[in-house]
Amino acid sequence: MLKKIIFKTIYTVLKNIVSFILPATALILIPRWVEKNWVIQNNFQLIAGCIVTLIGLTIMFLCISSFIRIGKGTLAPWSPPKNFVVVGLYCYVRNPMILGVLTVLCGEALIFNSLPILKWAGTFFVINTIYFFILEEPQLEKRFGQDYLIYKKNVGRWIPRLTPYKPN
Repeated sequence: MLKKIIFKTIYTVLKNIVSFILPATALILIPRWVEKNWVIQNNFQLIAGCIVTLIGLTIMFLCISSFIRIGKGTLAPWSPPKNFVVVGLYCYVRNPMILGVLTVLCGEALIFNSLPILKWAGTFFVINTIYFFILEEPQLEKRFGQDYLIYKKNVGRWIPRLTPYKPN
């Protein structure tokens, strides 16, 4: 019994750690690859970019913690939440995690005055829009049925609501 609990704990920890591969790739590896000149241009851009980046990281942290605590899963497609998450930022917009990543990328682009990172942010947005439309949303409709369809009708994919959505 103890062996099973230890194995399950180790598996859960590893699953959550591996789920950070996606944001680390999008936020660190690809920007590092596309921007060769990692030089801070001026202090105003550094401060503004850091503020924008911190906002994005906060959004990401809130989303990831909701997926782990409430959804009992991760943000990774290979370990999706088991429970439908409609709390916190998900009451305002369907994809706050991606908006958090985009916010961090914009902060990085501002810090380094980087057009390549800004272009990567745009590409990331397009790739995710296509992915959500073709794969993720149909899968969510199958997994969560009518609850997700009602949510989808009431909460925008990218544009947040002014008031929180409250499921019945």
